[in-house]
Amino acid sequence: MRPKVAIVDPNTLAAIGLKQMLQNVMPIMTVDVFGSFTEFEANKPEEFFHFFVAMNVVLQNRQFFSEHRQKTIVLTLSLDASFQLSDFHCLCINEPEKQLVRSLLMLQQHAHHGGRNLPPMPQVLQQKVLSDREIEVMSFIVQGYINKEIADQLNIGLSTVITHRKNIMDKLGLKSVSALTIYAVMHGYVDINKI
Repeated sequence: MRPKVAIVDPNTLAAIGLKQMLQNVMPIMTVDVFGSFTEFEANKPEEFFHFFVAMNVVLQNRQFFSEHRQKTIVLTLSLDASFQLSDFHCLCINEPEKQLVRSLLMLQQHAHHGGRNLPPMPQVLQQKVLSDREIEVMSFIVQGYINKEIADQLNIGLSTVITHRKNIMDKLGLKSVSALTIYAVMHGYVDINKI
């Protein structure tokens, strides 16, 4: 049975976007979305590995979340520590996608580096899908290099870089650089501090 993560946020659009990112960061997890604490509470909260919860929901149900502090990640709108709850892990959702992905990866690595406290990844997700050259190209892409710079770094033609880039996205079934970044960091191809 796959571990479960809950998102408790009345903002449906934000919750759906976060769900997509979490499924990319932690593909082994099942992510369920709840629009209210009542709905979340009715769905066996003890079965969830982590709760990503809007700050207003935490404040209205402080006793429950204080008792589950290690599982709770508070979704905030500010990076300013004075606007965050000091007793909880906090995640600012009001920042550019690249930074939000980086923050999620940092949280994941802090709590579960190398899969610590998580069940093993399915074999299909552990297989090497990309060639060595594609891994090199991917590494440069997620570090922010443009196609011309990658071509220069690897001493290959611009059209070859473009072909590798397309093949990487097709093989992995990804549609964005953010998703590619998650894949690269989660598989140890790029150090999170280089993105």
